[in-house]
Amino acid sequence: MKIKQFEYKPLAHYSYVILSKDEMAVIDPERNPEQYYAFAKANNAKITAVIETHPHADFVSSHLEIHKQTGATIYNSKKLGADYPYTPFDEGDRILLGDVVIDAINTPGHSPDSITIVATEDDKTVLFTGDTLFVGDVGRPDLREKSGNMKAKREELAEMMYNTVNTKFKELPDTAVVYPSHGAGSLCGKSMSDESSSTLGDERANNWAFKTQSKQEFLDTILEGQPFIPSYFGYNVDVNKNGAEDLEPSISKIPFEASSSADGLIVDSRNERAFKEGHLKGSVNIQASSDNAQFETWLGSIIEPKEAFTLVIDSKENKDKLLNRVAKIGYEKQLKKLITIGDSNLVKTEKLDLTHFKNSPESYTIVDIRNKSEVDDGKFFESALSHPLNELRETANDIPTDKPIVVHCAGGYRSAAGSSILQRKLNGVTVYDLSDEVKQFKN
Repeated sequence: MKIKQFEYKPLAHYSYVILSKDEMAVIDPERNPEQYYAFAKANNAKITAVIETHPHADFVSSHLEIHKQTGATIYNSKKLGADYPYTPFDEGDRILLGDVVIDAINTPGHSPDSITIVATEDDKTVLFTGDTLFVGDVGRPDLREKSGNMKAKREELAEMMYNTVNTKFKELPDTAVVYPSHGAGSLCGKSMSDESSSTLGDERANNWAFKTQSKQEFLDTILEGQPFIPSYFGYNVDVNKNGAEDLEPSISKIPFEASSSADGLIVDSRNERAFKEGHLKGSVNIQASSDNAQFETWLGSIIEPKEAFTLVIDSKENKDKLLNRVAKIGYEKQLKKLITIGDSNLVKTEKLDLTHFKNSPESYTIVDIRNKSEVDDGKFFESALSHPLNELRETANDIPTDKPIVVHCAGGYRSAAGSSILQRKLNGVTVYDLSDEVKQFKN
């Protein structure tokens, strides 16, 4: 049994292949399937199975495209209620892949339809736990109240997770390798480790969910302090339940042009320095300036599903890369066009006089756009008003406008987006971005 882990860092997503003899299974694939095809070709293997642990909320999967392109059978829980052709894969069901035996365990908690995949060969056991069991954490139980075939309240799912942790892994050995679908940085849990894999023995010893505790203690811990839910999560659950369109045809029809203007909502993906030196009025700066930037998360948190927008990119050479990034969360459907901008019709962002701000912070309205849990852990400025970035477009008009506004986050990435949102929403008010200078004010 050969296992390959693929990582997509901006979403902290892990997908996998299992290879045995000349057969290959793909588990929880990301939107672009080309890397799985390349791996199959390099190993002279045929993709015969695609297995989904659940309908994912934070990315669009390519399971249906792989099925159409290769003929591979899609396997997932019957409880998912998928609208694409699939073979049910629940407890008692088994897949034979070369010399590997693959079984399913129903492990509800993150979602009602979650499964854990158990792959065995000789004395080796490997678990692909999806969003049920992470390294150091378990999946959040609050994402299925409004989407999917089976809707469930967070309290119900939290109880399911308690039962899953306490009963579903009992017969599996400590030596079983644990491969989750996410790592630190994902919003599908709240305290995941940086490690990309573990063993069941290590999780039993170190993961808070496995420690001896009452059901109520477990419920209190899992329900408290979960991150915000991005706008696109429910949308992606439904896209994945239906099966996404093939990637290339879906993005190839989106126009590209050099332009000095755009109508409606404009998202500028350039780095904050370029944005501040000149941008189209009203643009929102969601940076995709590095391969690791959390562009997808914040695009899907600030822009609503089905809300049309134009995307400003830095160069034509990066067009395909940005199209692929937008498509990771299924937002290519609402992308009107990509544009590069020249030097005309641009506005600049005013630069904060940092010395004056340090000496006279009372002369400014300070807006903290960090998440609520971050603010609860401590403020950088006692007078700061809390307006989480994912809510800022709705709450901007509640911010006083009698003073210049200074926007800050924890490191500078989010404040670029937050300050641009307020520039768009609050006409006639000077808005400054504290950017990475916020580090000077941390205790």
